Amino acid sequence: MLELRNIRKVFGDCVANDDVSLVVHKGTIHAIVGENGAGKSTAMKIVYGFYSPDGGEILLDGKPVTIRNPHDAIALGIGMVHQHFLLVDTMTVAENIILGAETGSAVNLDLDEANLKIRELSDSLRLNIDPKAVIEDLSVGQQQKVELLKALYRDADLLILDEPTAVLTPQEVSEFFTILRKMKEQGKTIVIITHKLDEVLAISDEVTVMRDGKTVGNVKTSETDAQALARMIVGRDVLLRVEKPDANPGDRLLEVKGLTVKGRHGIAVNNVSFQVREGEIVGIAGIEGNGQTELIETIAGLIPVESGAVLIDGNDVTRSGVKKLKELRVAHIPEDRHKRGLLLNSSLKENSILGVHYRPPVAVSGFLNDRSIEKRVTGILKDFDVRPPRPELAARSLSGGNQQKLIIGREFELDPKLLLVSQPTRGVDIGAIEFIHRAIIELRDKGRAILLVSAELEEVTALADRLLVIREGTIVGEVDPKTATVEEIGLLMTGGK
Repeated sequence: MLELRNIRKVFGDCVANDDVSLVVHKGTIHAIVGENGAGKSTAMKIVYGFYSPDGGEILLDGKPVTIRNPHDAIALGIGMVHQHFLLVDTMTVAENIILGAETGSAVNLDLDEANLKIRELSDSLRLNIDPKAVIEDLSVGQQQKVELLKALYRDADLLILDEPTAVLTPQEVSEFFTILRKMKEQGKTIVIITHKLDEVLAISDEVTVMRDGKTVGNVKTSETDAQALARMIVGRDVLLRVEKPDANPGDRLLEVKGLTVKGRHGIAVNNVSFQVREGEIVGIAGIEGNGQTELIETIAGLIPVESGAVLIDGNDVTRSGVKKLKELRVAHIPEDRHKRGLLLNSSLKENSILGVHYRPPVAVSGFLNDRSIEKRVTGILKDFDVRPPRPELAARSLSGGNQQKLIIGREFELDPKLLLVSQPTRGVDIGAIEFIHRAIIELRDKGRAILLVSAELEEVTALADRLLVIREGTIVGEVDPKTATVEEIGLLMTGGK
């Protein structure tokens, strides 16, 4: 259905796509994998008309096509769901879906007709989405379905999904794959960009591997495995499991006492108490939306406390604020890198000093020290393999995984006593995941305390020395991640015994 021939795309002196060729067959699910910055999203954004190629050609059903913008792509039956959703929070599902494709006049939109069509689409795929629901009231998984509906509403036959499971829980991923298989049965063709090799093997028919802007392999999924794909992606053997020595916990560093926090829809964290000691990783497992975000952000000084206390080294820091916590060497890797982690229009250089911009050696006598800042950002970009390693580039220009590596590098540069980390490897490639896991374990082995939240149950059980389970804002149990099964943890997460 889709063929790319020798696609080339250059941004300044950065070659994003270099002679990229691939074939996607009609009625299949085709995965594209590769490291962060390999050019996967760029190639597919060219297909969707976000970018114009500097060379090569695109064929649909064997015929060359020119796609100047997303409007052209939509007219050709191509839809794309982006890694970061393009939804207006205060509008309804139907209003978001018809935005740009409105029926009726500008004065009198025919929302009733749109609601009916959206409900029929939703029912046909068993999405269970109410067209009249407001986006900000939906879970992340439901918003993902809205993005799918938006593409299908415009009659897309070829659907491009960029990191579609990055923000989904394991249960939501399973449900989402059922939907994709049903779409395939209905004759749709799906291209899925992802870093998760287990998902590639579970859902796709064929795989294209990209590295450094080039196509380095096309294989049938049935004829490969995770280790072989990882080797093609990174160019070397990759450790696909977490290896770590036993923890050697020291003194209590973080203590949370009876913490209660209000969310947008009532109490988000309800009377939570726990401790994290030096030299250990305490993980928090739970279905997203059960208070993990509010818990971490409260400890990080971003959300006010309703009641209870947060202590570090025995000192009450409940209302100390972010600045004071940074000075106490509390680092925070947020789950939403765009809202909480980066200034997207600022340079990598400027983002590298956030939180320490007023302190030596970054600032001296109230003035920024360019030499010190240059050394800092260069070190972060090199040590954490941020691509492209260009300090003056805007953070917005990086792929999601490289944005994540920039944030992690900046926070590790604090030499934190306490690391608060949410979704550390969301949208990150297989080689970088291995690196990030090793860095977190090395930090623990230096005697640092780490509080970890991850929607990836396998990740949090592999990294954590102790595992707390949260449900509806309450800690409902503590388990030993070495001995507890995924099923046992899942039962606690969902209210079972």
